[in-house]
Amino acid sequence: MTDTSATTAPTAAMFPPGRYGRRRAPRTRRPWLVALLATVAVLAGMGVTVRLYTLYGDPTYDPKVITYTEATTDGILIDFTVTVPPGGSATCLVRARSRDGVEVGRDQVTVRAEPGERQIRTAYRLATERQAFLGEVIRCQPVE
Repeated sequence: MTDTSATTAPTAAMFPPGRYGRRRAPRTRRPWLVALLATVAVLAGMGVTVRLYTLYGDPTYDPKVITYTEATTDGILIDFTVTVPPGGSATCLVRARSRDGVEVGRDQVTVRAEPGERQIRTAYRLATERQAFLGEVIRCQPVE
């Protein structure tokens, strides 16, 4: 009785001699090449990201609320700074909210820096519809 493929474990593919040509040797894997290509791709992606952010990002108009005080039923005093390009100006959107989170006041404020200065500090009295709990600067952008 002869062994069949069901009874023996195949060790290699058996092809009739001369029928399919010469068998190729298995290719050696190069894991360092894959790692090198992945590193190059990540670095290229980071370079593109940084370049696009410097071109289209808006990091120069950066508002920070210092404090909000004198909250009354008809207004709140918001003290904030804005970082702008040297000697530039900005339009900032400020708002006040009540204790339950409802917006009770909103306004646009235009601020201008002195020539050569980048920081603008402003104290703005925002009128409100009712008692305000907090004041905030939503965003600042270039004056249009």
